Amino acid sequence: MLSGGYQKITRPRKVKTLNTRNELNIGLYQRLYLARRCEEKIVALYHENDMRTPMHMSMGSEAIAAGVCHALKESDQIFGTYRSHAIYLAKTLDADGFFAEMYGKDTSRIKGKGGSMHLCFPQRGFMGASAVVGNPLPVAVGAAFANKVQKNNKIVAVFFGDGTTDAGQFWESVNVASLMKLPVLFICEDNELAVHSPKSTRRGYQSISNVISQLNCHVLEENTTDAEVIYNLVTKAIQSIRIAEKPCFITLKYYRYLQHVGIKEDFQIGYRSRAEFEEWYKIDPIKVQREKLHNLGLSEKDVAIIEKEIDTQIGRSIEKAKKAPFCGTDELYKGVFA
Repeated sequence: MLSGGYQKITRPRKVKTLNTRNELNIGLYQRLYLARRCEEKIVALYHENDMRTPMHMSMGSEAIAAGVCHALKESDQIFGTYRSHAIYLAKTLDADGFFAEMYGKDTSRIKGKGGSMHLCFPQRGFMGASAVVGNPLPVAVGAAFANKVQKNNKIVAVFFGDGTTDAGQFWESVNVASLMKLPVLFICEDNELAVHSPKSTRRGYQSISNVISQLNCHVLEENTTDAEVIYNLVTKAIQSIRIAEKPCFITLKYYRYLQHVGIKEDFQIGYRSRAEFEEWYKIDPIKVQREKLHNLGLSEKDVAIIEKEIDTQIGRSIEKAKKAPFCGTDELYKGVFA
């Protein structure tokens, strides 16, 4: 459950499960639903102008966040981009801290200094996110090197969009990780776009997976909105990292529902069509997982219990964030190194 803003995902009260696979898929759905509903609340409330931070929404990509984060241990570490709502929530389950930061309040772990694009919760393995394209990659590789030296058995997962693969630090990071055989999982969230630019205008090669496979790096890819499929793929990737002692690169496809930055659609701009969105929405990750729960034997009432618990927690988290105080001006001088 999600009481108190964070708690390990467990079976909701009153929901009977039949086997381990049911437990797995309930856990995946809780992560999916939490991420989606938190962002839907942002869309509903943003006009109030109390969340004064630019928003890069994760809607459409939740299966990636849920599948990857559910496969990782709590002690494993992840690094994210400016579009990190879903991976932050899937890794930490921290609805309280999430909304406290969206509202810039003192109750946030980073005191409102980060906003939507710089979320951070190291105690739960979310090491940080960056607004600069490609920035998390070399930092994640450094963390993986530290883990290898310390022999602490931690895996580092770093998330980035396919536009990041056009940046030099991407190639440097994957190369160094491959050369040094570091325990790092590169997660490419591929929506075919770098902001508005398609791959055809950016790349002189056909397949990033084929290129990366030339390095000492295990390569996987999947085109699915099924969180369980992604969970199983990442579990396989983690095993390969531990056994072969080399990094793994995974490309996962998704469709970004809203505009690059903001809370609205952008089909009227002309670089993509509503028809494309409608095709993807037929396999929306929330719909896919909800249907799977029914196929596994959970009733509509069972699923409604799961959703109600999460909705109740989100409502509480928002109210707490709204009522919380802002930091004092002395906070401006804390954590400043020059």
